[in-house]
Amino acid sequence: MAKTILLIIVLGAALIGVSLFAIDRWQSLADVEISTAGTIALALGLILTFGLGVALMALVFYSSRKGYDDAASRSDLQDDD
Repeated sequence: MAKTILLIIVLGAALIGVSLFAIDRWQSLADVEISTAGTIALALGLILTFGLGVALMALVFYSSRKGYDDAASRSDLQDDD
């Protein structure tokens, strides 16, 4: 039980630290302007990344439903003579 609480505290502190760092970086870049080409590239990158994530998750669910993720057994590996 103590290990679980310690893990939660450490991970929570790491999350807070990373969040504070990200907020600081975000605010320091507030005056930077992005060109039209940069905005288009950013939008395409977001769309393609999201699409790739959706496609990979669809493959995971398809594979799971079709039984491709089932554990192999020794009887499946033996030849029938």
